[in-house]
Amino acid sequence: MPVPQEQLDAYAELVVGVGVNLEPGQAFGVTAYVEHAPFVRAVARAAWAAGAQDVDVRYVDEHLRKAAVELAPEESLGVSPPWLLDRRESYGDRSAYLLVRGHPDPRMFEDVDGARLAASRLHEEDAIWLRQVSERRVSWSLVSFPTEGWAATVFGEPDVGRLWDAIARTVRLDEPDPVAAWADHIRRLDARAAALNERRFDAIRFSGPGTDLLVGLHAGSRWQSAGEDTAWGRPHVPNLPTEEIFTTPDRRRTEGRVRSTRPLVCQGRIVRGLELELRGGRVVDVRAEEGAEVVQAQVTTDEGAAELGEIALVDGDSRVGREGLTFFDTLFDENASSHVAYGQGFGGCVDGAAELSPEEQWELGISQSSLHTDFMVGGPDVEIDGLTASGEAIAIVRGDAWQL
Repeated sequence: MPVPQEQLDAYAELVVGVGVNLEPGQAFGVTAYVEHAPFVRAVARAAWAAGAQDVDVRYVDEHLRKAAVELAPEESLGVSPPWLLDRRESYGDRSAYLLVRGHPDPRMFEDVDGARLAASRLHEEDAIWLRQVSERRVSWSLVSFPTEGWAATVFGEPDVGRLWDAIARTVRLDEPDPVAAWADHIRRLDARAAALNERRFDAIRFSGPGTDLLVGLHAGSRWQSAGEDTAWGRPHVPNLPTEEIFTTPDRRRTEGRVRSTRPLVCQGRIVRGLELELRGGRVVDVRAEEGAEVVQAQVTTDEGAAELGEIALVDGDSRVGREGLTFFDTLFDENASSHVAYGQGFGGCVDGAAELSPEEQWELGISQSSLHTDFMVGGPDVEIDGLTASGEAIAIVRGDAWQL
């Protein structure tokens, strides 16, 4: 086994105890690739030991999805079967949920039609999930586990052990007490979020090669960090690893052009050199050196897909950034670089919006969509400023270093 059992168990305990923060008697669902089975077994044991009411695992086989993209009737692509929608809905009432990332082969879909690939996304299931997350109805976490194909994409060889070592460092398994290390890390990120909230910036500006983007904020925008509380008050950490401070912008107030600074793996396709132009808050032009058609299809999925739902700030001193790798996995690459996301926004990031209906959030200026796609826009050559209501620019990130 490329990852020793004792390390699997330690990671599983961290995911269950810190990530989803499972409480006794809670139902627990897991979605993972079939290649993740050894890790999922360790997670299930940790969940049962923590008092889970039930552990329900769904395995996904990307080879089957590729066959469908290539061969299925067009009208069948992206159809969510009723049993899957029922399963997803069942985890929207005080349950816990874990999603395991780490694609079996990030290059698997390079030779398939990009439009059909984008159409294969299970829109209805994703919409339910994003609504549950936005309404804080589930204690959830997103983590990754290495595969040979993923390691080969990162290193040029299927060195799973090397990739695992990098993952372990980013999630602080190298610390004597990983749980305590995470508590300290969350406090540091909370302090950064508090510094931004004190400023009450009116907008954020990203400037760099190919990037001149002004993103307007809400008067009640609230920056958040690693930890989150469910609607019933249960703390959890949605992403392991996480290094970001994030908020939801006003969907109507984004102007300019932005260029991605790292490759984006989007629905199993690598998108390189992505550039978006936004006018009046909406994406009006999509360009890329490779994979543009996938993003073009995504931003036309629904009304909110072409609007920004998140901006997030990360400096170069993050644990992920210090690895010096392009992970070809958004969970990691977004935590090495500041990023933005088109699609669904988060009501919990705007004062008073969490209890509003989706329609009311839309009217307030919070994007509503069945997708949420992050892409990386930060780096040493990108300057990030906060703009006050009077137009004063205050440096937030310079040379990939935090300034506030």
